[in-house]
Amino acid sequence: QVQLVESGGGLVQPGGPLRLSCAASGSTSRNYAMSWYRQAPGKERELVAVISSADGRTNYADSIKGRFTISRDNAKNTVYLQMNSLKPEDTAVYYCKIRYTNGVSFTDYWGQGTQVTVSS
Repeated sequence: QVQLVESGGGLVQPGGPLRLSCAASGSTSRNYAMSWYRQAPGKERELVAVISSADGRTNYADSIKGRFTISRDNAKNTVYLQMNSLKPEDTAVYYCKIRYTNGVSFTDYWGQGTQVTVSS
């Protein structure tokens, strides 16, 4: 059974940094892509960043470009989100998602979510 364990959320002042981690275990399929989403109160869940497990290509939401960096450690099946210059509007629950493939189809697994609060 696949498990994703997130860590690193918390309260941070505007302008400060925070680093999220998401460690996956239990899959026998190939890790295809890793991503971070977030959901603020009253809003829909949105994609923040995604990284390809094969070649490391990344994509970011416009709202966080230049401030957030997604990275991965394939050996540890872990994805990270380094968040710098945080703003109050970055406050949300952050979820990691890992997409696996067996060569025929894809399966997505989600973390439990970690709260990030940016406030003075």
